[in-house]
Amino acid sequence: MPGVGDRLWRHVPAGSRQIVAVYGDGESSPDGTLVLYEKHGARWERIRSWPSHNGKRGWTTDHHDGDERTPVGVFSLSDAGGLLEDPGAQLPYTQDEDAFVSPYEWDEAHWHDFDYVIAIDYNRLRGTRPDDPTRPLGKDKGGSIWLHLDHGDGTLGCVSVPERAMRFLLRRLDPQQKPVVVMGDRANLKAARDRY
Repeated sequence: MPGVGDRLWRHVPAGSRQIVAVYGDGESSPDGTLVLYEKHGARWERIRSWPSHNGKRGWTTDHHDGDERTPVGVFSLSDAGGLLEDPGAQLPYTQDEDAFVSPYEWDEAHWHDFDYVIAIDYNRLRGTRPDDPTRPLGKDKGGSIWLHLDHGDGTLGCVSVPERAMRFLLRRLDPQQKPVVVMGDRANLKAARDRY
């Protein structure tokens, strides 16, 4: 797969046939590109791509609550939800008009961030709704890292994409295909071994 080195590639489960790759522009950049790949036979095929945003302060290999950086790594994608009705998701979907409301103090550009979300299984229990507060690695390591709707700039640690991308991903990602996200800045993604 283009731009993904051995260090992260060895964490992609052998049975995975769908990969959401997030290529961050730089270690301190909030900008990037999200690409969906699917495995057909022995070959990975690029399906679609969209512009994306990640943490306001970029990426980190040692994420902590409040650092405004997105964790680098390979994580499963197992649960979805949102403020809006299920658009035909294959992943288990939880609609909740109370749980997925943006905080009232956020500006208007953020009011629709959580209309649709896909939980990134970083420091969370797979098989639970995206807003489940359980943090297996402890609260200091952060959590609630999601794919969600884009608002035009960096996030607090999530990855955001346009609404058309979220709707497409929700309908396309299939739990039978063991989807994962491989994400990070381009230098960390292509590293052959740990840099730290």
